[in-house]
Amino acid sequence: MRFTDGYWQLRPGVDVLRPRDVDAVEAGDDTLTVYAPTAPITKRGDTLNRPVVTVTFDAPADDVIGVRIEHHQGRRDPGPHFAVNREPGVVKVVAPTAPGEGPAELTSGGLTARVSTDGAWQVDFVAGGEVLTTSSARSVGLASTPEGDFVHEQLGLSVGEHVYGLGERFGAFVKNGQSVDVWNEDGGTASEQAYKNVPFYLTDRGYGVFVAHPENVSFEVGSEAVSRTQFSVPGQTLQYYVIHGPTPAEILRRYTALTGRPAVVPAWSYGLWLSTSFTTDYSESTVMSFVDGMAERDIPLSVFHFDCFWMRQFHWCDFVWDPATFPDPEGMLERLHDRGLKVCVWINPYIAQRSHLFREGKAKGYLVTTADGDVWQWDKWQAGMALVDFTNPDAAAWYQDKLRVLLDQGVDCFKTDFGERIPTDVVWHDGSDPQRMHNFYASLYNKTVFDLLEQERGTGEAVLFARSATAGTQAFPVHWGGDCESTFVSMAESLRGGLSLSLSGFGYWSHDIGGFEGTPDPAVFKRWTAFGLLSSHSRLHGSSSYRVPWAFDDEAVDVTRKFTRLKMRLMPYLGGAGAEAAGAGLPVMRPMVLEFPADRSAATVDTQYMLGSSLLVAPVFGESRAEYYLPAGEWTRLAEVAASDLAPTVSGSRWVTEEHGFDTLPVLVRPGTVLPVGARDDRPDYAWAEGVTLRCTRLPEGFDEEILVPGGTGAPATFRVRYVSGVVHVTSADAPGEWSVENEGKTVRATGPGEVAL
Repeated sequence: MRFTDGYWQLRPGVDVLRPRDVDAVEAGDDTLTVYAPTAPITKRGDTLNRPVVTVTFDAPADDVIGVRIEHHQGRRDPGPHFAVNREPGVVKVVAPTAPGEGPAELTSGGLTARVSTDGAWQVDFVAGGEVLTTSSARSVGLASTPEGDFVHEQLGLSVGEHVYGLGERFGAFVKNGQSVDVWNEDGGTASEQAYKNVPFYLTDRGYGVFVAHPENVSFEVGSEAVSRTQFSVPGQTLQYYVIHGPTPAEILRRYTALTGRPAVVPAWSYGLWLSTSFTTDYSESTVMSFVDGMAERDIPLSVFHFDCFWMRQFHWCDFVWDPATFPDPEGMLERLHDRGLKVCVWINPYIAQRSHLFREGKAKGYLVTTADGDVWQWDKWQAGMALVDFTNPDAAAWYQDKLRVLLDQGVDCFKTDFGERIPTDVVWHDGSDPQRMHNFYASLYNKTVFDLLEQERGTGEAVLFARSATAGTQAFPVHWGGDCESTFVSMAESLRGGLSLSLSGFGYWSHDIGGFEGTPDPAVFKRWTAFGLLSSHSRLHGSSSYRVPWAFDDEAVDVTRKFTRLKMRLMPYLGGAGAEAAGAGLPVMRPMVLEFPADRSAATVDTQYMLGSSLLVAPVFGESRAEYYLPAGEWTRLAEVAASDLAPTVSGSRWVTEEHGFDTLPVLVRPGTVLPVGARDDRPDYAWAEGVTLRCTRLPEGFDEEILVPGGTGAPATFRVRYVSGVVHVTSADAPGEWSVENEGKTVRATGPGEVAL
């Protein structure tokens, strides 16, 4: 939202009050409160009819400083609020005896908020002796507008500084110059709207900012004022947190410690998912023909997904299988399990009027109501549909009970679709502010379902395929990119959305392989398949057409088989990346700037990514030509997908252009990597450490690291790898079976605990 008309003027009807003078500073044990009148106070009379801005600083965790800007403090606060995990460290507060006698400071870890008490309003956020960003004379504003009251803050941008994040956004990866409203919408991937809006951004200047408001937060990123990032909220109060890095990875660690980290997902979820698609015709015979077709073509399949029409039309959701197409759901699910598959079914939080649950929910008061006490309804999506009120604990438990029946039948997980079109002209059971509930609803919805799965299946066995989200929803993975078109352009915009989401605290991400809307031509399908199977999670899904690979051509079958089997062998590595997402908040799929923050050429790259810390993946967005940026060093092609006519190593610090067939693409191993590769290629859930191969790639002299291989379905193992005088030494005290080490074309094998050298 913009308040100004250019630099000098305000928009018509807008009035803005700004802090102009520091009247007093109060130092608490771990807080600093500044009282700033909106005009200089030179005499007693100046205090009359004069608003005061109250700014309070605190420190919920090391290297994190909270800032609360307030005008009138008497407003009701019905919630909801984002959960903030407070783990305060050592906080140092310094305040002058009187304004004008030096700055006031609050220090948390390596981050200091330094408030000038003399002259114009200024707050510097300082770390490592450098000013990261500044709130200056025109930054803080109490705005009165025709649309209501707002509070805004503007934090300075430095020369060459790039802004990232703000949720899953499909436009430009770097957010400089953009106006962004953090307001969930069902808008597909081809517009400025987003399913997953997150009021958090980070920059390559060493800090991030979390605006702790679930309602619409309006960002002007170097747009209203090109030298500043502005964020504003309606009302009288603005709460935000400045998070110090200095690296993007450290910022994400601290942000996810504050708002929640992704859960560990089950090993089987990393495998290939196949869907019925959306509006296609399907029955049990269709499903079984797809499953058998994958097996006959030797393509490992892990999960089968039933989309909306597993239920009767006009009944979404009643959670009852359509008896015309699925007359024996328990038997069908058992038959799918006998084939080694997990089963996912589509759900949403809406209850159609024809659903028997509508009458039950209405009678029990479990559906969202209008101010008049009527059930809120409309005809978009489902005729007469209502909305489950998850602010009511009894309603949430009721919804879980309906899903529990499906789990008892044999369903393993849920695609939690929708949750974006949440009305604001309603009344919530707990009295929540409807404006705040619009975005926050996504978290309540997904948490309700995820909690049920953890209760019924156990910790580490719960997984969703979720579309809507906001800050904190990363705790309930996995999330996918929503409705994209079946084109190369849409493939690229989907990737941009995933990269933006990964810099917003989300650890896992997926997308519809081949695109959702329309039918991809074979080239798009094959290129998207390689990209999809080198993502954290991989699903074949469409709208009006099937996504079985033989629907395209024989080569599509070969490509699907090859990249599915490659992913299965990469499970020891991918499982480690998943553990890092859950333990440290770092995403499995990483923008180049996250791994190479000091490389200025990596700052704007949005057509490739790092899969974990060590594999560079550059999807091909066309028939054959690949273009990618390679950071410094001598990189090694991953052998399984390397083109035979290209050199096995590539020198970095440059852009590279190559030609690739559909069965290859640029996947390069970072210098100094020990890549654990599994022994199986038929399924993702196996004992990853048994039979593991440690591929050593251009280890530097003196290399000495411990490589932890997660267990998968077996025991984990730790290997110490050293490189001394041209020799690789590997020791393990807990290797559970056979293992091997590769270096420069040589292989040595071992069994159980011990040491090898080559």
